[in-house]
Amino acid sequence: MKKKVLVLGCTGSIGTSTLDIIRSFPDLFEVAGLSAFTRKDELLKLSNEFGCTNIHYPDAKISIEHFIQETAADITVNGISGAAGLLPTVSALRAGMDVALANKETIVTAGNLVLDLAKKCNRKILPVDSEHSAIFSLIENFGTDAVETIILTASGGPFKFMESHLLSKVKPQDALKHPTWNMGKKITIDSATLANKGLEVIEASILFNKNGNNIKVVVHPESVVHSLIQTKDGIIYAQLSPPDMKHPILTALTYPSYQHNNLEKLDLSRQFSLSFLPPRFDDFPMLNLAYETIKSGGAYSIAYNAANELAVQAFLEEKILFTDIASITKIVLDQDWSMVCKDFSDVSEIDSLARKITGDLF
Repeated sequence: MKKKVLVLGCTGSIGTSTLDIIRSFPDLFEVAGLSAFTRKDELLKLSNEFGCTNIHYPDAKISIEHFIQETAADITVNGISGAAGLLPTVSALRAGMDVALANKETIVTAGNLVLDLAKKCNRKILPVDSEHSAIFSLIENFGTDAVETIILTASGGPFKFMESHLLSKVKPQDALKHPTWNMGKKITIDSATLANKGLEVIEASILFNKNGNNIKVVVHPESVVHSLIQTKDGIIYAQLSPPDMKHPILTALTYPSYQHNNLEKLDLSRQFSLSFLPPRFDDFPMLNLAYETIKSGGAYSIAYNAANELAVQAFLEEKILFTDIASITKIVLDQDWSMVCKDFSDVSEIDSLARKITGDLF
């Protein structure tokens, strides 16, 4: 029987890769629903191609949460960007779907609530970020108890070798030129500031129940090693594949089995090099700030995410400097965010408050 797939954010990079996989495996998957935040014309073309009339766009008559609840699907691929992806994840779990999660903000802002809900609904959260997909697969094979340290790899973004004094002069068009990955604007800027890796550190701490001291980051420009674990005996194990998001998406869609495919394989018979170097914490403070949110607990990760989202948008609109993104986020985090969220409405209220405080800084 074909697995029915609901694709949220179907015109973005994750959604596009997901639909490519469905095209490649028509006997395994079928499209149960499609949503897009922009590019309505493209959405309609995809609806026609896949014979799927169950679609959603911003000016639709029903909310996206209601759309998800009314869709009959086995798994949702959540490729929505930013904090807007949280409630769709919640809706998919409540509707009885597994979630292939590319929206890291879901876990950063409400991770424990979401994991508790998934357990209650007997559903799976399957990470689609290449780093967390790698860690998920490694832990599946070695077992949680064997793992002492998680090592997340970072491409380092376009400015990993730029001199410190030049970073304040970076323009949006420069920051959008990622050397390895083709992604949306927000996540590309996050990669340049290392906020993306900061969000992934927070996400990993929640998904895999590790404190910040047991999560390391290493810059790996080739983006071939997608992450590593160090077991308690000191041995390091890695997951390697070409930098293509179709690999982790396919892993999530076919879990717990493995599927033969025609995706590019890593060819170890040809000569190539893999390099690793430490992050520049002082020049890219967003990474350190993420570790501080883990130590602080409470709602600090919600504030971190909200402040960063607004600061990135302000930078894209050239209202602030590249280096101001971290400065503004720190100012917001200097407030008291020690409150604990008891439900998703608490998350929403704190997120709104953090956005108001951030917005007042521009």
